[in-house]
Amino acid sequence: MPSFDVVSEVDLQEVRNAVDQASRELGTRFDFRGIDASFELNDAGIQLAAQEEFQLGQMLDMLHDKLNRRSIDIRVLDPGQVEAAGKQKRQSFALKQGIDRDTAKKIVKLIKDSKLKVQSQVQGEQVRVTGKKRDDLQQVMSLLKDSELDIPLNYTNFRD
Repeated sequence: MPSFDVVSEVDLQEVRNAVDQASRELGTRFDFRGIDASFELNDAGIQLAAQEEFQLGQMLDMLHDKLNRRSIDIRVLDPGQVEAAGKQKRQSFALKQGIDRDTAKKIVKLIKDSKLKVQSQVQGEQVRVTGKKRDDLQQVMSLLKDSELDIPLNYTNFRD
């Protein structure tokens, strides 16, 4: 039976490239000349540091632009609180990986409410969808793309 997996993953290499591009743009922008501001990618996520909060907003716009150009959905960023440390303000953004239990239940409920002849089940941080017809699986994909979920979804492991 045909099946596919619904996952929420982000390509870390593309995120690294976007952060590097944003750092390079930060060094060339006139409004950030002489200001101690930086982007940092670590295991926990992305950290922005600047002297003022409005500069953090400008840096976030730069980062969003670079992520969009690399086809990364900006919903993968989970913003943290702005912290003040001395003369610097910092804000951390965690990268959302995987589908949490509540969102997986919402996905399964959406699929069941659609009355399509498919089965869906939660498997860890992904949802497996199986059905007899390939067309039904493609309808499920379009249904999930049109849904208003707060995480970006990817479709992997499509088998006929």
